[in-house]
Amino acid sequence: MSSDKPKLRCRGLWKVYGPNATHFFAQSHDKASRIKTIRDADHIPAVCDVSFDVPEGEIFVIMGLSGSGKSTVIRCLSRLIEPESGTILLDGENLLEKSKEQMIEMRRRRVGMVFQHFGLLPHQTVLGNVAFPLKIQGLSISEQTTRAQQMIDLVGLNGREQSYPRELSGGQQQRVGIARSLASDPELWLLDEPFSALDPLIRRQMQDEFLRLQKLLNKTIVFITHDFLEALRLADRIAIMKDGAIVQVGTPAELVSNPANDYVAEFTRDVPKLKILTAGAILSEVDPQKISAPLEGNPTIENTTTIDQFLPILIRSETLNVANHAGDYLGSISVLDVLKKLAEETTS
Repeated sequence: MSSDKPKLRCRGLWKVYGPNATHFFAQSHDKASRIKTIRDADHIPAVCDVSFDVPEGEIFVIMGLSGSGKSTVIRCLSRLIEPESGTILLDGENLLEKSKEQMIEMRRRRVGMVFQHFGLLPHQTVLGNVAFPLKIQGLSISEQTTRAQQMIDLVGLNGREQSYPRELSGGQQQRVGIARSLASDPELWLLDEPFSALDPLIRRQMQDEFLRLQKLLNKTIVFITHDFLEALRLADRIAIMKDGAIVQVGTPAELVSNPANDYVAEFTRDVPKLKILTAGAILSEVDPQKISAPLEGNPTIENTTTIDQFLPILIRSETLNVANHAGDYLGSISVLDVLKKLAEETTS
């Protein structure tokens, strides 16, 4: 559950590939003129004036087709790639003003990263891989072992501590990568298509695991994917990129219901309404006089629960109580309320 306070703030981020790319920013230009100038000089504008905020505790998904710039953005956030211009603030500290040594320390202690390719150390056991960043931090062996074991238990790999990466399945290897990235308890968690190399069934399981971990840890997360259905399952908000620029930012429901242009509409065209309409969205259109008190004996669901998630419960109960993340009662919805909302969305 996110707060309104920005943990991460990105402003006017640019990355250009080509020799002496910084000279394009010596003078003031509007975005379109600068992109044209860069392309006319046979340079590649990979990230173009990207800005967004990520509140503390939010899962912020950046998505787009291959070559849209999404992976370049996340590498700029960690400064694995150096941007030409912009501001990246983590708790108000500008990461682009940090020295190389300071950024190494930031990545060791405050910024965790998980990538598509697991990058495990083949000669180290599961325990050794998870403990590795703690060893780099200089923790004692007992502290390394205790913390690493906690993370191994957290991702469900207890009993495999002495296994080597070659002895693990793809999903298990990715769990090791996740445990390793969490070992230093990072404030900001960056994940670049972490599940895209996995088989569909394992991928679904890892998405479930990811959501379980987030509910426990409440991390501030930037998650990269090209799969809109994955973004729908995971995101609090989504940014869609095209040609290095952000086209639209919004909740999954906002993107599906109000696409900014044809490009976003094409992304969201085949998304079933059941997957994006939430109990809260339905409740917002229910007569307030109907929701004065919880209905005794009826199940309670969170307001962020989507129709496809609560439909089996609703069929059995006909009416559901709706509460927020803190458990505060917000109202009740019925089968008829859901049908009215679906009919409205279908005809709109």
